[in-house]
Amino acid sequence: MKRFSDKYLITKEMQWEELGGGVSRKFLGYDNQIMMVKVKFEKGALGSPHQHFHTQTTYVVSGKFEFEIDGVKQIVEAGDGVYIEPNLLHSAVCLEEGMLIDTFSPVREDFLSGDGVSYFGDKQK
Repeated sequence: MKRFSDKYLITKEMQWEELGGGVSRKFLGYDNQIMMVKVKFEKGALGSPHQHFHTQTTYVVSGKFEFEIDGVKQIVEAGDGVYIEPNLLHSAVCLEEGMLIDTFSPVREDFLSGDGVSYFGDKQK
């Protein structure tokens, strides 16, 4: 089954999905192969340690974050990028309020609800 988002996603018209702990997100587009997500962090918010089979790349739009990937820590800030290989344990702590753009391949099915409607309310095709 082919699944994809709307062609245009106007973020000012979208509500933030609150994830708890000072983290919220908006989906910026996806299909079966790729997903892009805008993630907002309050200072001190934690992206808890986790791993997944998806390839992930992250662009730091604003703020400052301490990432830990496979036991190696690095501070990144606006303009920096992060690449996370599949299945590596990783986490992030927000040191200064900020925003990330996460891109995953393939799509993070776990980010989408099981009833055919994504978290931002568009019907799956």
